[in-house]
Amino acid sequence: MVTPFQIPFDAAMVENLQRRLDNTRWADAVTEDWSMGTERRFLEQFVRYWRDHYDWAARVKLLNKLPHYHAAIDGHGMHFLHYRSGVPESIPLLLMNGWPSSFAEYQRLAPLLTSGSPAFDVVIPTMPGFGFSDRPTKPYELEPVHLFSKLMTLLGYDQFVAAGTDIGSGTATRIALQHPDRVLAAHISAVAPKPRASGNEPRTAEELAYDVRLARWQRDEGGYQAIQSSRPQTLAFALADSPVGLASWILEKYRTWSDCDGDVLSVWPRETLIDTIMIYWMTNTIGSSIRYYYEAARLRPALKAEDFVRAPTGVAMWPCDLALAPRELAERLYNVQRYTVMPKGGHFPAWEAPELYAEELRLLSRRA
Repeated sequence: MVTPFQIPFDAAMVENLQRRLDNTRWADAVTEDWSMGTERRFLEQFVRYWRDHYDWAARVKLLNKLPHYHAAIDGHGMHFLHYRSGVPESIPLLLMNGWPSSFAEYQRLAPLLTSGSPAFDVVIPTMPGFGFSDRPTKPYELEPVHLFSKLMTLLGYDQFVAAGTDIGSGTATRIALQHPDRVLAAHISAVAPKPRASGNEPRTAEELAYDVRLARWQRDEGGYQAIQSSRPQTLAFALADSPVGLASWILEKYRTWSDCDGDVLSVWPRETLIDTIMIYWMTNTIGSSIRYYYEAARLRPALKAEDFVRAPTGVAMWPCDLALAPRELAERLYNVQRYTVMPKGGHFPAWEAPELYAEELRLLSRRA
């Protein structure tokens, strides 16, 4: 069953948040830059704005203008946005984000996709344990691949394009593998890893260079991933109790992963960044969201060497994203019809480069 949904406003929780922001105990800092993580001066200014100027009640009214819905699938409550183009023969598009993003990232992209040619009907689901979707109650209780494909069935879409960034790229990959008859095309911004079969062609020079880049990224930027995939519960208690800690954890990712030349506010309005932080805070889902990493790394079945996505696949490598995979690596897993190193953009292209992202999705869909 699908029902309209509205983000609730909880005045008591807002008052509690305000008290916590007022009573922040700040850690010391021995640097005045981002070399050791979030810069204290930036965070102090950001929190001051959050405390003194950000209006959650007004933001809820604005966000509630988006097409929110709720569905119960296999006993799990799922939140999603559903943008209908109103155009006959429009293409259903399942569009999935990652962490620490939210549906707020798609406010620029979705209207572009529902107009133009071809036009899309856009479904943006919220991952289990993220935001306004229900939290799982036991390890690896829910698999997004199954939930999202059932959601598309519930909405009347037998076939669709599956697209995503970050976690969404991996989910799109697995949907295409498990439901090849339903996926018209796949679009990804991160190449899912799979084991190499014996007898495969040796790694190319570009693949070896990618291995070096990936190792460097894991050393310099991958600490969050190591923690969230090994001891997420330890971190969860701290982030669920401290709004400033939560903001610090999330903001550092937005600054590092966006195409912003070190100035995150040149790309992201404060209100939009706080919107996403508030979604995690008001729903108390930061802990359940980071547990996804543990489950994906340790409980979810790994891809197999023989796996291959036969749906026409587009690969967009955004220049300021994490570690850009070469085309030949993508071709080991996907039927690559488009491989594009984009001229700009980072880990959150739906907000950073919506026109480019929309055009890539259209070019791929015309070939499907």
